[in-house]
Amino acid sequence: MFRTLGGGDLTTKQTKAGHPHAVTELCEEGGRLYATALRTGRISRADAEPAPCLMELALLRPDLDDPEWLRPVSPAVALAQRLNPLEQEIAERRQRSIELSEAFEPFIALGMQTAAPTDSISVLEGSDRINAALDLATNQCQSEVLTVQPTNRFSERTFLQGLERDRPLIERGVRIRTLYQHTARYNPEKLSYVEHFVDGKVEYRTIDELVERLIICDETVAFIPTRDDQQVALELRHPGLVRYLIKVFEFMWNRATPLNAGAPYETAPDGITEIQHSIAKLLIEGHVDEAIARRLGMNVRTCRAHIAKLALALGSGSRAQLGYLIAQSGILDQRLPEEGGTR
Repeated sequence: MFRTLGGGDLTTKQTKAGHPHAVTELCEEGGRLYATALRTGRISRADAEPAPCLMELALLRPDLDDPEWLRPVSPAVALAQRLNPLEQEIAERRQRSIELSEAFEPFIALGMQTAAPTDSISVLEGSDRINAALDLATNQCQSEVLTVQPTNRFSERTFLQGLERDRPLIERGVRIRTLYQHTARYNPEKLSYVEHFVDGKVEYRTIDELVERLIICDETVAFIPTRDDQQVALELRHPGLVRYLIKVFEFMWNRATPLNAGAPYETAPDGITEIQHSIAKLLIEGHVDEAIARRLGMNVRTCRAHIAKLALALGSGSRAQLGYLIAQSGILDQRLPEEGGTR
């Protein structure tokens, strides 16, 4: 849930197949090969070469009977091996955060007494400063955290940061409400993360479109990014601004769908899915494919596939004609009453 506002990408390298490959992440090719190995019981070393992550993550082991083959490690065993060091690091960092909070507590109280009006808005530059401010805010949080999290891929780093911040909150009885885009329902990393907190006071909902990340703690402090590279954020402690952002969150929350309520992309009577209606709306507004994909939380290839299906459903032969047919079809007018109410 709690993706860092300033988190960076992990270092990448080139595989023998020539595509970028994250050192500590399972790539798409690796996932396909691992699934094949699980189904067949083994895979040749030659076939596994394009995905070195399989060996780095200990998902394959040598076949003792034939050195030319590799056998898959049980997913449950592999997951336990990966989680154990993460859990230990979480505990160590949690202890460090407690010690830091105790050391700064008397100064924070003093600073609040002498704070100037400009202190209600702070500019945080760099992932270290952003993460430190988030750590402090969540350590002090006592009642509720609200977050808006546009969908993107979880890395091991962001997974660790999320666990490190969310678990102590839940243990203290803090309520957490998180908004994702509908595409999060098909994101294995995000669904795996959500499963860690099914027993706490945590609620997840999804909505078709989100603009940017937002984190609010205890109706006291809010964090918003100010640059596309997520390396600069604002820490807002002005009561009026925080209340306004809470109203924005509640507006979206009341129009979102609970994560456990089933898929929201079912085909409507007009033969067009809800996500395609969302894409149609953004096309009419003049957004390019990359902007549409970013706002709906999907990659550009998936976005273009939906646009192609939309064009097929409306009988369009060109991009210009598609915009005209969307406007003439009335499909967006048909959706307005539904979008205006609570899902």
